[in-house]
Amino acid sequence: MITREDVRQWDAADPLGAFPARFALPPGLIYLDGNSLGALPRASAARLRSVVEKEWGEGLIRSWNDRDWVSAPQRVGAKIARLIGADEDEVVVADSTSVCLFKLLMAAGEMRAGAILAESDNFPTDAHVAARVAELLGRSYRPILRDDVAEALTSEIAAAVLTHVDYRTARRHDMAALNALGVPIVWDLSHSVGAVPLDLKEDRVKLAVGCGYKFLNGGPGAPAFLYVARELQGRLASPIAGWWGHKAPFDFSTAFEPAPGIARFLSGTPAMLGLLALESGVDLMLEADAQLRWEKSVRLHDLFATRLATLCPEFERVTPDAPEQRGSHIAFRHPNALAIVRALIEHEVVGDFRTPDIARFGLTPLTLRYEDVWRATQIIADVMAAGAWRETRFLSGGMVT
Repeated sequence: MITREDVRQWDAADPLGAFPARFALPPGLIYLDGNSLGALPRASAARLRSVVEKEWGEGLIRSWNDRDWVSAPQRVGAKIARLIGADEDEVVVADSTSVCLFKLLMAAGEMRAGAILAESDNFPTDAHVAARVAELLGRSYRPILRDDVAEALTSEIAAAVLTHVDYRTARRHDMAALNALGVPIVWDLSHSVGAVPLDLKEDRVKLAVGCGYKFLNGGPGAPAFLYVARELQGRLASPIAGWWGHKAPFDFSTAFEPAPGIARFLSGTPAMLGLLALESGVDLMLEADAQLRWEKSVRLHDLFATRLATLCPEFERVTPDAPEQRGSHIAFRHPNALAIVRALIEHEVVGDFRTPDIARFGLTPLTLRYEDVWRATQIIADVMAAGAWRETRFLSGGMVT
């Protein structure tokens, strides 16, 4: 059995060991929910104070030019491109993940005849958007179980949306293999970017969207991003034509002419506070070597899995064993998962619950120490042994789980 002294030695030798101190986390709290809402980078708090007090407060409208707010969607997009294996002019920050998905799935669906496909057992917003896109295009909608996706990607499909890392189990699709089937796919990278190795060029990804507030630590409701391979940018039309996506927005022409390149997928005026907070999170992520981040994620997972298998064998792990088949969270099935997660939060271990019976724990290598995982698994064991989760107050709670 791995001892607490063992993991303290791992932490002492960890090349990423200085990063947890760069996040503003409450003392004693073990935060295992960075896969749902990333922690606050200390640099983000300082940046936002400066933006509010100086750039907005003093610079006012001049900051669009003087502080280069105007190019922030492309600038931050270029930084995210480095995290996902894309070229800098293929990514732009905009809107929410749902809106970005709507834009790209509509654009892809208009390019060829056929049905619109989505996974019926993955994150609901993808299915909601896909169903509405099918309705608007007058196409049939094909909801497919995740395990059946490969067989369903036939010539009858106009476009599909697939989530690279499953939000419940952390199971990872083989992007290269599915792209090779020839159906246009919009990949949802929300649980992938900043979490697992990505190389969109190598895997021949043409379209993708992703979230800014999970592993990228962009803050609550941070803007999302979209990726369009350069060769497709001039062929696709955004279904939301807005002035920020015009080739000359300050000409104020009422005739829409899309901007060249990735900028044509912008719509309204960028939300600068959220966008600049996201930039701080992305900058911090870029400081850490990607391979080191992934190696630590693998080790955090294996430590968590090994200890909980011994301490709490009643938990059924649903996350794959093989690192290349999973993301950067670990998930367990238990019939009382919701009450257990609520009890753990009261004991300073913050994970989350996903219906119907999944307790989920994010393994974010920049915010966590190995000793955090060792302590968390011990607290889980203590809560289970004491039956603390059985208290009636844990049977109900707030809407967000």
